[in-house]
Amino acid sequence: MENISMTTDAGEVQISLRDIYFQYESTDESPPKEVLHGISLEIKKGEFVALLGHNGSGKSTIAKHMNAILLPSGGKVYVAGMDTCDEELLTQIRRTVGMVFQNPDNQLVATIVEEDVAFGPENLGVPSDEMRKLVDDALKAVGMYEYRRHAPHKLSGGQKQRVAIAGIIAMRPQCIVFDEPTAMLDPRGRQEVMDAIDSLVKNLGITVVLITHYMDEAAKADRVIIINDGKLLMEGKPNEVFKHIDMLREHHLDVPQATELAQYLRSMGYDIPEDVLTPEECARAMLNASLLTVH
Repeated sequence: MENISMTTDAGEVQISLRDIYFQYESTDESPPKEVLHGISLEIKKGEFVALLGHNGSGKSTIAKHMNAILLPSGGKVYVAGMDTCDEELLTQIRRTVGMVFQNPDNQLVATIVEEDVAFGPENLGVPSDEMRKLVDDALKAVGMYEYRRHAPHKLSGGQKQRVAIAGIIAMRPQCIVFDEPTAMLDPRGRQEVMDAIDSLVKNLGITVVLITHYMDEAAKADRVIIINDGKLLMEGKPNEVFKHIDMLREHHLDVPQATELAQYLRSMGYDIPEDVLTPEECARAMLNASLLTVH
């Protein structure tokens, strides 16, 4: 069961990967390795997409193609209609698509939070009066304005990651790609970052591509794309994709905890829907199945 394509909403395409192949060059220790094998997918404007796959599946390699950190060995990548292989468009492409990585310490460059957020716009030549507003708005967007004069190294992991996100927002991208931004964080930090991402989509209209190993984070997306061994395996709305529990496990992927509990209850004979994603949906289903009572 491969290349399963499910329903998606129509909209303006912001990023388009067309029959992408990619091969890492050989080193003294290893021969050339092809990691993407004819991937085609589209990301629409304002969409929140979760990109999933087991370790080594190629999802981070795909992400790095979205703002031309990597260029395809074959096929084409277009960002807002711009060919990523056109060197003259490289700056504009990277202003259109920003990237946030899993270790915020690698993206923080200044000793004061607001100076760190200003670093990108300053390098782009933004005038100082305009930069002040960009920095303040970006920090407010991620709930870090009150920390603007703090030292980044004294912040928690979740706060550092939100400052890193603010630094990208200040450069006014249309899309942000998050490569496992919560991997190094505790549950509270993960929630802080996911709240910030949710605000970017709902309040700022920024397109978000999220790579994550946390299925409860992926369940919040508009669409889920599954990559397996450098190929597109499945895509669709979260409640459609996560119904394929056995198939996902076969490819070394989990499902949201509420979905797993719902499957267990169905195996016990209870009438629980297959498309349960969240704890709230699971609780409603259990009430309807008379497994819970409300006093």
